[in-house]
Amino acid sequence: MVFGAPAPTRQIAITIDDGYSPETVAGYVEFAQRSGIPITFSPNGAYREIWDRHADALRPLIEAGQVQIGNHTWTHLNLLGRADDAIRADIERNEEWINKTFGITSRPWFRPPYGSHNAHVDAVVAGLGFTKVLIWNGSFGDSTVLSPGQLMDLARRYLQPGTIMLGHANHQTVLGLFDQIQQLITERRLEPVTLDTMFRTSRAVG
Repeated sequence: MVFGAPAPTRQIAITIDDGYSPETVAGYVEFAQRSGIPITFSPNGAYREIWDRHADALRPLIEAGQVQIGNHTWTHLNLLGRADDAIRADIERNEEWINKTFGITSRPWFRPPYGSHNAHVDAVVAGLGFTKVLIWNGSFGDSTVLSPGQLMDLARRYLQPGTIMLGHANHQTVLGLFDQIQQLITERRLEPVTLDTMFRTSRAVG
C-alpha cells in the first residue's frame, strides 16, 4: 500500500481520478500538454465516452513518460464486501479498455474506489498483477464541489515534498486554478513526477 514517496524527496505525484466532467477532463489534458507537468490519471471506463475523445492527445504524453494511467475499476463501486469474481471483472474490464484506448497496461498501479480496501481485496487485486495499491497523503478535496479559495487552501496545505496528491476530473473549479497550482509548485521547488518515476516501476517490470 502506497501513501507517499518512498524516501525523502522534492518529488510530488499528481494523481487524478474518475473523469465524469467533460470540461474538467479536457482541462487536465490541455494543462498536461501546455505545462509539461507529469500527471497520473486513474480513469473509470464507465466514463469512456469522455476519455476516448482525448486518447489521441494522451498517447504521445504516455509514450514520452509524462502521463501514466492507473486502474481505478470500471464502475467505481466500493470493493469491500463484493464477491471476488465481481472485483476481478471490474478491474479487468477497465484494464482492457485502458490497453485498447491508451496502448498501455495500468499494472502494477491500482487505486481502490473511495480508498476502500482491506487485506482480502489487496490479495485479489495482487493476483491480477496490481501489486501497488495507491492511496494518498494530500488532496485537492475536489471529490465534491469546492470554491476556488477552498481548493487552493488545500493545495497550499498539501503540495509539499513527497506528497501523492489526489484530485478528481469531476468538477470545474480547478479549471481556473491551473496557473496558480503550477506557480505554487514552482515556488516550492517541487518536482512533479509520475508514479513510475517516484517508485521506479514500469510497464515492463511492475
